[in-house]
Amino acid sequence: MAGEEILVVEDNEKNMKLLRDVLQATGYRTLEASTGGQALMLATEHGPALVLMDIRLPDMDGVEALGRLRMDQRTASIPVVAITAQAMKRDGERFKEAGFDGYLSKPLDIDELLTTVARHCGRGG
Repeated sequence: MAGEEILVVEDNEKNMKLLRDVLQATGYRTLEASTGGQALMLATEHGPALVLMDIRLPDMDGVEALGRLRMDQRTASIPVVAITAQAMKRDGERFKEAGFDGYLSKPLDIDELLTTVARHCGRGG
C-alpha cells in the first residue's frame, strides 16, 4: 500500500471519525476539513489522491466547492466523490452531471466506500 492521501470534507464529527477510522485502518492517510473553504485550502496545499466531499457544509455546499476545485489548475484533476444523505434516485445523476467522479449515500456502506476509494486511488476495486 502506498498510503495515498485522501481529503475528507465532512462537518459531522461522527461521520468524520467513521471515515477517518475506516480509511486509516485500510492504509490511507487522511486530511480533514469541516468546511468547503478548508477543503479548498487543503486540496491546493496537499494535492490529495482523492476528495470525499459532503454536500451540505456550513459555508458553501459541496457542489460549489467542487466547482472551485475544478476552476483551479492545481486541483482540477483531483477526483472528487460526493457523499450525502440526499439519497433520492435522481440525486446520484445530478451529482455526476455537476462534475463529481462518484457518489456515495449516507448511511455509508463501508464495502462500497472502500471499493470507490480504491478505484479512484488506482488500487483496483
